[in-house]
Amino acid sequence: MIQLDGLHGQVAIVGSGIAGLIAALELAPQPVVLITRAGLGQESSSAWAQGGIAAALGADDDPAQHLADTLQAGDGLCDGSVASDILADAHEAITMLESYGVCFDMIADGAYAFGREAAHSHRRILHVGGDRTGAEIISALTRAVLQCPSITCLTDVEARRLTTTNGRVTGIHVQHGRQAEVLRTSQVVMATGGCGGLFDASTNPSGNYGQGVMMATRAGAALRDMEFVQFHPTALDTPQTPLYLVSEAVRGEGAILVDQNGKRFMAHMPGAELAPRDVVARAVHQVIADGGRVFLDARTTLGSSFAQHFPSIYGICNAHGIDPVREPIPVRPAAHYHMGGIAVDRNARTTLTGLWAIGECAATGLHGANRLASNSLLEAVVMGRRAAHSIAGCKIQIPRTALEPEWLPHPDLGLVRSLVSRHLGVIRDEAGLRSAISNLLPMVESAGCASDPALVALSVAIFAYLRCESRGGHYRSDFPNSESMTRANQMTLTEILTHAGSICQEPLLRTA
Repeated sequence: MIQLDGLHGQVAIVGSGIAGLIAALELAPQPVVLITRAGLGQESSSAWAQGGIAAALGADDDPAQHLADTLQAGDGLCDGSVASDILADAHEAITMLESYGVCFDMIADGAYAFGREAAHSHRRILHVGGDRTGAEIISALTRAVLQCPSITCLTDVEARRLTTTNGRVTGIHVQHGRQAEVLRTSQVVMATGGCGGLFDASTNPSGNYGQGVMMATRAGAALRDMEFVQFHPTALDTPQTPLYLVSEAVRGEGAILVDQNGKRFMAHMPGAELAPRDVVARAVHQVIADGGRVFLDARTTLGSSFAQHFPSIYGICNAHGIDPVREPIPVRPAAHYHMGGIAVDRNARTTLTGLWAIGECAATGLHGANRLASNSLLEAVVMGRRAAHSIAGCKIQIPRTALEPEWLPHPDLGLVRSLVSRHLGVIRDEAGLRSAISNLLPMVESAGCASDPALVALSVAIFAYLRCESRGGHYRSDFPNSESMTRANQMTLTEILTHAGSICQEPLLRTA
């Protein structure tokens, strides 16, 4: 049963990844309702994060150099001012995490043990427990939340819709089993994660299809940069769903990518294996598309120390009959992170009054067209804190009325996932995008079981169709060059559906 007695009028946070947990803790002692469809931190991409958290805290590093790397990776679409502000808060973010019980890995002299990842000019990645960073941070924050008397946790409860009146949030529709209720509140924080579950090959929890994006845009909030999906180049190539991640930190320690013949195919590229993720992912994709296979070879650089450096990855490989000490690891690209999402300002406020968004479901402008590795955990902490401070300065209300909730059927991702995987993957083109749009639009309009995930997928397809260039995580084989354009940067649902209807009527084969 969903027990909402005494909870109406409290801040509602949807999602229990790092961003949501931080926001709840930073709002204390203000009462907060934390809504999560599983247990705290479960079914969260945060808990699966292996790489770490980027922070320019080394003696030879500073936020300006971190910013330069971020802007270069973002391929011209980062909001420089926002990015500078977020990265400058790294020291405060790390100190705050430590205050909640997070113990970062140290070297013998007690200094931070910094790792390196792709497109970073310095070793600035902090880890916890080697490759268990996300899980260990979630564990520490969960303990803190459970000990915080101002936070009420509604676990195994799924948020499905926002209710609004005159362009303002008035509540959130939640479900458990066959029961549906509306929590009446004027302040909601979306912290629901990404949309990797829309793809067959993904490193995200399979059920994460962009629920926060869906609820926000249905309620009238604008979306931003939806076309930019980052594909991680080195997911473990097994039949497992979702795919296990082989962290970029393995390449940061010197592992190389080879094809089925043992040829190192990234050696001629600037940055080689540590080139930006979109570059590496396309190279890996091309080898596989040509009928080959790709392997990550750590035998020479890590060898017998692999298990010490990456205990989780070593265990996962062993469980699948792979010994990284003696053989290369089979890998393939997989949907990993969504740079786009709900448009927010530097304080996490959306275009809808009463709604904030943080973490992967939000588009702050930090990542631009291509996220710099390990910037996302930093962003989650910084923006979770900022959202809490922004909310603390706003008067909360208990709306007098709310719509009677109607139970909504569980979303069906089957057909949507097939379309997305075929047409919105590493390489896209006009014909594929048009096919996706023409098939997804009727699903959205039908209001059936596929409507919610289809809406998120359609948004990605529309943004991708309108961006007639290749930039960062968005690659068009029919427009392979980068152009100076920003079209389709931000749209509401009405605009998305209008474009979809028009595109379905347009003749095929536009030319570059």
